[in-house]
Amino acid sequence: MRRPGTPKNRLSRRFGFDVFGTGGRSLQRRINTPPGVTRRRRRRESRYGEQLTEKQKVKAVYGLDERVLRRQFEAANLQTGNTGANLLTRLERRLDNVVYRLGFAKSRPMARQLVVHGHVRVDGRRLSIPSALIDVGQRIELTSDAAAIPGVRESIDERRPIPGWLTVENAAPPATPAGSVNRDVQREDIELPFDERLVVEFYRR
Repeated sequence: MRRPGTPKNRLSRRFGFDVFGTGGRSLQRRINTPPGVTRRRRRRESRYGEQLTEKQKVKAVYGLDERVLRRQFEAANLQTGNTGANLLTRLERRLDNVVYRLGFAKSRPMARQLVVHGHVRVDGRRLSIPSALIDVGQRIELTSDAAAIPGVRESIDERRPIPGWLTVENAAPPATPAGSVNRDVQREDIELPFDERLVVEFYRR
C-alpha cells in the first residue's frame, strides 16, 4: 500500500509508469525521470533491491498492504501452474479491481470506495468486500445511486478499453452500469509492467 504522505506522481516516477492511472501531462513529461536523479547518481540495485521494488510495485498498483499480498502469494503458491501468473490473476479477480477494469471507476481507490460503501452488487446481492474474488459467469452491477455519482459517470463516458475477460452489458442511462466475467483471466491479459518472477523470488528467499 502507498506509504502515507507519498505523492502519487512521485511514486509513479519511481516505478517508471502511471501507477494510479490518473496522472496528467506533468507526470507524462517526467515519468522516465525518477525522483532524486538530478541531485545524486542512482546506484545499481542489488538482486534483493530489484525483488523488493517489484513487490512494492504490485502493492502500489493494487493498493494492498504486506499482509494481504503475502496471503495472496501463499494462495497462489498452492495452485497448480506458474506461481507468479497465479498471483497476478488472483489480484485481477479482486472485486475492486474488476469494478475498475469494467470502467466504472477512474482508479482502483475509487473502485474500492464504491465497494466498501455498498454501491456494488454481485449476482444481485450487495457485496462490500473489495478483496472478494470474482469467478467466471458472475455479474457485477452498480447501484442507481452510484451511477448518479459524477465521477462514475465521467469514468464510464471515457470508454477505457475493457480487457477481453470482461464484458460490459450496459452502461448508458437509464440502465445501471453492469458487466460480467466471461472467461478466466490470463497472464497476457495483464498489460501492467510487472516482473512477477522477482516477486516470487522475494517471498521464497
